[in-house]
Amino acid sequence: MAKDKDSLKFLVAASALTVVLYFIPFAWLLVYPFRLFVTFIHEGGHALAALLTFGSVTEINLHLDGSGETYTRGGMGLLISSAGYLASTSYGASLLVLCRQGARAKGVLALTAAGVMALTALYVRGLFGLMVGIGLTVALVFVAVAATARIAHFLLSFLAVQCCLNALYDLNTLFFISAVSNRPSDALNMQRATGIPAVFWAVLWLAISFVVLTQALRSYTRQQCG
Repeated sequence: MAKDKDSLKFLVAASALTVVLYFIPFAWLLVYPFRLFVTFIHEGGHALAALLTFGSVTEINLHLDGSGETYTRGGMGLLISSAGYLASTSYGASLLVLCRQGARAKGVLALTAAGVMALTALYVRGLFGLMVGIGLTVALVFVAVAATARIAHFLLSFLAVQCCLNALYDLNTLFFISAVSNRPSDALNMQRATGIPAVFWAVLWLAISFVVLTQALRSYTRQQCG
């Protein structure tokens, strides 16, 4: 029961910290690494979808503004294009569920570090992307190995909140981009492949993400009440 209380307390504290940081000038610098992490998960989703549909990954690039691109060959284009935003949401929802138990925190962080390291070694190109991948790997390993269990638990909770909020923010941005412009995006790729307007795909992904996150919160709440 103590762990459950810690879990709820840490999640509330992580959410409150996120809100407070939003109103502090230049606080975006503190959450910038988390922004890059979410981009890494997004691009990793594209890469994983390509590999699972028997395609290949040419390279992954990350940029200073937090954007990124994944270049693939073969595979199922519709699934590959959809996988980025849905991967970010699914990962955030999974962290939300997993952070209920503090004993899992270090293992989850270590497993995430292994995934980031593999993507970096195999597919990331460009100095900035390599620096981000290596930096994220080192930070995650450090917390998993050197931090106390409670610190790791809180950081996992904060990472879950950041992933969920950034996933929704990115989809909201995608919706407005798709509605008023032909700016390159995953939704525009879907429009070109299917003939269905990009804004439809943005709304669909946003709806799916909302359902996934809602179910994750319900699962978390049921566990706490139980």
